Amino acid sequence: MSKLDFLGAMDPALIDDMYKKYLSNPESVEKIWQGFFSGFEFARKNYSTEVSGNIDKEFRVINFIHAYRRRGHLFTKTNPVRTRRQYFPTLDIENYGFEKSDLNTVFQAGKEIGIGPVSLQEIINHLEETYCSSVGVEYLFIRSPEKLVWLQNRFESTKNKTHFKPEEKKQIYNLLNQASGFEQFIHKKFVGQKRFSLEGSETLIPALHYILLKGSESGIAEYVIGMPHRGRLNVLANILKKPYENIFQEFVAEAYEDNISLGDVKYHLGYSNKYTLENGKEIDLHLAPNPSHLETVSPIIQGITKSKIDHKYSGNKLNVLPILLHGDAAIAGQGIVYEVAQMMELEGYGNGGTIHIVINNQVGFTTNYLEGRSSTYSTDIGKVTKCPIFHINGDNVEALIHTINLAIDYRQTFHTDVFIDILSYRKYGHNESDEPRYTQPTLYKKIANHPNPREIYAENLLKQGVFTKNEIEKIKQDFEDLLEEKLEISKKQGKVKIQRFMKDIWASYKYASDEEFDKFYENKVSKEKLIQIGNKICYLPDDKKFISKTYKLVKDRIQMLEDNKLDWAMAELLAYATLVDEGYPVRLSGQDSVRGTFAHRHAEHVIEDTDKKYSPLKNISEHQASFTVFNSPLNEYGVLGFEYGYALGTPNGLTIWEAQFGDFHNVAQVIIDQYISSAEEKWGLSNGLVLMLPHGFEGQGPEHSSGRIERFLSLAARNNMQIVVPTTPANIYHVLREQVYRNFRIPLILFTPKSLLRHPSCYSSINELAEGTFSEVIDDESVDTNEVRRIVFCSGKMYYDLLAEKEKHNARDIALIRIEQLHPFPRKSVEKILKKYKNSMLNLWLQEEPANMGAWRHVQEEFKDIDIYPICRQPSGSPATGLFKIHQKQQNELISKVFRECVCELNRTYCGLQCTDGSLREKILKQYAYFMEKDKKE
Repeated sequence: MSKLDFLGAMDPALIDDMYKKYLSNPESVEKIWQGFFSGFEFARKNYSTEVSGNIDKEFRVINFIHAYRRRGHLFTKTNPVRTRRQYFPTLDIENYGFEKSDLNTVFQAGKEIGIGPVSLQEIINHLEETYCSSVGVEYLFIRSPEKLVWLQNRFESTKNKTHFKPEEKKQIYNLLNQASGFEQFIHKKFVGQKRFSLEGSETLIPALHYILLKGSESGIAEYVIGMPHRGRLNVLANILKKPYENIFQEFVAEAYEDNISLGDVKYHLGYSNKYTLENGKEIDLHLAPNPSHLETVSPIIQGITKSKIDHKYSGNKLNVLPILLHGDAAIAGQGIVYEVAQMMELEGYGNGGTIHIVINNQVGFTTNYLEGRSSTYSTDIGKVTKCPIFHINGDNVEALIHTINLAIDYRQTFHTDVFIDILSYRKYGHNESDEPRYTQPTLYKKIANHPNPREIYAENLLKQGVFTKNEIEKIKQDFEDLLEEKLEISKKQGKVKIQRFMKDIWASYKYASDEEFDKFYENKVSKEKLIQIGNKICYLPDDKKFISKTYKLVKDRIQMLEDNKLDWAMAELLAYATLVDEGYPVRLSGQDSVRGTFAHRHAEHVIEDTDKKYSPLKNISEHQASFTVFNSPLNEYGVLGFEYGYALGTPNGLTIWEAQFGDFHNVAQVIIDQYISSAEEKWGLSNGLVLMLPHGFEGQGPEHSSGRIERFLSLAARNNMQIVVPTTPANIYHVLREQVYRNFRIPLILFTPKSLLRHPSCYSSINELAEGTFSEVIDDESVDTNEVRRIVFCSGKMYYDLLAEKEKHNARDIALIRIEQLHPFPRKSVEKILKKYKNSMLNLWLQEEPANMGAWRHVQEEFKDIDIYPICRQPSGSPATGLFKIHQKQQNELISKVFRECVCELNRTYCGLQCTDGSLREKILKQYAYFMEKDKKE
């Protein structure tokens, strides 16, 4: 590319200013411009017949051309049912220093758009067709000269249109007929039922088909689609090739097959398929299930795509394409769109570009587009990442397909997103039973009299002689007859079967059941192997230099291996390292996850005086699986959704999202509610994503204490997730490995510690990793079961606070039992332990959270036939205090309630409950009730 190839993309006023400087002093501009202006002057002086005598006007023409490129999209014929808003200044020639007498003047500047020296009128005609017809383009905000030249050449050399052959036009009509015919058939056969019709935007179907067709010719073998409910049934039927009879059945069926308990409405369901296009190319196609929460599926699509790029296509981004369909109100209004846009050029999340298609109905439910956004266009988000934006008249199917083909070429060439805004309309209200004329009477009067895209295109093809009227009627009737046949078949089908999404990679995995949870999954790693891998984790290459603290960190880890005392970080890293050594890929992402929020992990080491990193876990063995860890952008909703999608595409790997602090997960609550907790019951969707949520009350205030255990427990049912609060390095090691080795996948919610990361009592031996397994419940092995009078159940770091107090008092009568797994609740293990303590008189549940939070209410329900009493902070709307001293006082009070003063009048500071009084249990309970009532009043 010549250094001046981007001349047309520059501001003409800047060129004019440099030209004046050149005339005054040639040395005042760069040499490349000296050469340009020298040539211009030579042509002006020696070839006066070819150069307009008015140099000023030549520059005005360049300025005029630039105005069309920059502002032509404001004056397009792209709105099929509304009059466009007016923008000033217009592109009238008078606004650019011309008069009508200039229209026949020949200007050399015509060469700028590839049509040679021509009259001003011819230049205007060319620019009008290119920039102000059925396709509007926004692209001059792009900063890459290479991209600008590429786009301008494509626009201006073709007048931004494609001349389709008669056979291609026939195919386009057939696709439009399927889109319109399908909607009209359902409207007629299932009167009043919601389907969120595509009518008014039927050109979407041929557009999607041409994405597949054009994409397959450029090397794309797989497509991952996310879309809202509008038009979904049409896309399922005519793009995914979901059998028509299966869709019809969902309108009338009464039950689901056994793999689904609750199901979901038909316009939320996903589907996967593999078929061969008319060009002979076989493609894989996936439409992800999604909830009504608009745009929530966007990061999930990106995560699925990234997983396929990494593990199926060996990192080649050109083989798989994400496609996202948006509503105009949603893409402008939902913040998740911005989060995802900012992720798309980052190393850990980029996927080579997404095709965004906006179904622009110009209304959101009942809200007029002018009330729904401040920006000019709903697609202005595309300017954030400098992506080309196209605005298309939704009635002009050929203009849309032309743009689709251009968009695919651009994406495959430059690997960035492309936005396509289809200006169309919604024939009915928000749904088919909604009356839109309450709120948009003028608009819907126009829509009622407006022909649909199929009728418009049929009329054009009749005029062109591509079809006869009889041929068109036959095409329509044949398709309706086909749908009638499929409807009859649907009436004979029984229960609705919801296809397992991406069934090709999920076929070998079962759904979670009590029996599967109770199984033991052999996955032990020998002590010798652990030491060998541990040394690999602690290796720093001699040819790289690190800061002194890194050397100390690694030295301390080596000492742990020698002392047989592993801390949390070492056990966690051993879990990852052993998995990748065994062929299971591991991916971890979150804010500050490389180092760890609390500086415990150090999964990679920065090489001194560089930005490069050395990753021990990428150097475990020659044939290991991949290990990747990324510091995510500062968002939760987008990244958690992305990692959920990544885990969905990688069932044979360990995928982890880590929150900076546990309570920050609530920014991503939509993903948790709509996918993590409910996707299996709604859509048969399994997922093995791990959430690490740092949790623990340590005086850091309301927003840095609680991971909101209670919220997850309120969503937990029927083995839909595993909720664990591990207290030992061995247990974190085992639970992470077990997540991969089981033959089912459910989300694992890990409430990870903060202070325990360096707690002197929180360590495990190598043998506990090599010989042990994950413990749902950890018994108190330090007591004589016959001496125990009081059992204290707890989770998390409170165990270590209790242990310190117990050791201080040498309290042999109290057993501290850790519930490591809160869901599914380990009832059998708890009952087995309780039977050991035959002399116990009191069961307590101790938690640091307020009584209305944490696990207490869940535990209370699980202990419904076992007496158990809570020790908690008082109920509160906020989890924790902001003052450290108040926190300490509250924490001490909680602990002291376990180690109460004597209740049998012996006035001992601590009662070992060695009394033989027959009414002792009754006294204990009365005293306990007294203290609880006293606390409540205080």
